[in-house]
Amino acid sequence: MAEKEEAGRPTWSRQVEFTLAGIGCAVGLGNIWRFPYLCYRSGGGAFLVPYLLMLVVLGIPLLHMELTLGQYLRRGPVMALTKACPLLKGVGMATVAISFIMCTYYNVIITWALYYMFSSFRSELLWENCNNTWNTANCTDRVTNSSSSSTASQQFFNYKVLERTSGVEETGTLRWELFLLLLLAWILVYLCIFKGVKSTGKVVYFTALFPYVILLALLINNVQLPGAIDGIRFFIIPEWDKLLNVEVWINAAAQIFNSIGIGFGSLMAMASYNSYNNNILKDTLAISITNSVTSIFAGFVIFSAFGYMSHLQNVPVSEIAVDGPGLVFVVYPQAFATMPVAPLWAFLFFFMLLCLGLDSQFAMVEVMVTSLLDSYSKPILKYLKRKEFLVLVVCGSAFLLGIPNVMQVGIYVFQLMDHYTAIVSIMFLAFFEVVAVCWLYGVKRLSSNLLEMTGKRPNIFFRVCWWVICPALITVILVFSVIQFKPARYEDYVYPPWAQGVGWLIALASIIWIPLAAVHTLWLLPGSFTERLKKSITPFSLDEDSESPYYKQKGAVMEVIPNIAVISSIVPLSDKPPIQTYELD
Repeated sequence: MAEKEEAGRPTWSRQVEFTLAGIGCAVGLGNIWRFPYLCYRSGGGAFLVPYLLMLVVLGIPLLHMELTLGQYLRRGPVMALTKACPLLKGVGMATVAISFIMCTYYNVIITWALYYMFSSFRSELLWENCNNTWNTANCTDRVTNSSSSSTASQQFFNYKVLERTSGVEETGTLRWELFLLLLLAWILVYLCIFKGVKSTGKVVYFTALFPYVILLALLINNVQLPGAIDGIRFFIIPEWDKLLNVEVWINAAAQIFNSIGIGFGSLMAMASYNSYNNNILKDTLAISITNSVTSIFAGFVIFSAFGYMSHLQNVPVSEIAVDGPGLVFVVYPQAFATMPVAPLWAFLFFFMLLCLGLDSQFAMVEVMVTSLLDSYSKPILKYLKRKEFLVLVVCGSAFLLGIPNVMQVGIYVFQLMDHYTAIVSIMFLAFFEVVAVCWLYGVKRLSSNLLEMTGKRPNIFFRVCWWVICPALITVILVFSVIQFKPARYEDYVYPPWAQGVGWLIALASIIWIPLAAVHTLWLLPGSFTERLKKSITPFSLDEDSESPYYKQKGAVMEVIPNIAVISSIVPLSDKPPIQTYELD
């Protein structure tokens, strides 16, 4: 039987802290803008049918799989995948890479939220009218689809907050206000997580729960506004003919996938700090169902505001909703401008965005920190002495890499990185993760792990989903994503070919680890190619092969020669994970 606790590895002070941290990780800014937009575009209430179906057959089973693997192996994604399937250990490295890339630009959204939050401390909101120095002659305070005019809130975002240039070719200068707010955002992240799960566990009591208080207050306020019922009716009344469109089903699956965070490694890393006998199914259901309920709840908040705007501006609701940051930083602020006590509601809304963004940011930084400690604990602690300094290095590096996003060209950099990271890379990662865990590590072995930890095997539903349904659905999503792939754009701006090339390099920065690590494993394992291939798809085979050049023995510690990972002990041939201990100086 595997060890229940591991020396040197911290655990959550209370199990509810992991549940709240998992909810905070899954529930993010995408619940506020992406889900309502997809509902609007995909037939309103009709979208809820494929969405909830995908939650049951894709989201819950895959989350259960990730949490089981992380809790049993007590490792972040890099070491967990190295043990589960050595041939595809690169999937773990890729999840760390994609999480780190995302955290460099995701914090920019928190930066914008801080800018709007501080701008709300005035009697009259800056985006209420067109009587400002940054407004142009074609400014209007009405919603419009005209290409020759833009709203006051659009101009505030584009010309005051971003001071954006005409395109990615024109870099402009550094936006010092945004630079300082980005620094503040990273300081907030560091102060919340520098003590590891002990400090994060306390912070999430507030950051995971308080947004629901604000959402409820916003909903109570919004439903009393004239026209709100029209927006809600648009949100919940289905257009059933939309269900015949394959894209609606693919969008539902992709939204479940991206919203819960399958393939990012965040929840697997946090589950590695669970107590060994924790009830994983309970956490799986709590995180996934809360995430979806929050999306639907946020839909009522957003669409009630859209109904109010359609009443004021006398335009259909369908002409108001827009995708991406524009929904949060252009359309919704415009709704605040005419509400009673507008500055208060604006402040509360952007403070809610801050809380939602911080939770997701905690998780992405924690993936990098956990994986580095799992793989390089001895050299890191030798030079940095304390984990707090490692967290500082990670946060500082991400801050520096995020600076291009707060230049005047920043919105174009942001959109390019988000398109090629969140859309292109994640589908490939998800496919290979499911192949590695569900097929090569095996449903039977995963079921045995659950039995050992909780005393219960997963039921037939989870086993069928892991073996057949999840791999099939993800394959369809991947193929559909490739067939329907569209180059990055921002509003009407089309990126030049060289910028699209940079985007593909950003995508490759995470994906490339999968083939590189596979070649590396096959190259260093002993024997014929067939023997190497067989051993490379055998779980824990790298731990067992102490004679291969892959490892050199050094006391009680087994170190990888090319420094890809560190395995701390050698165990006999079995399905049990080896136990690693950190040697603290």
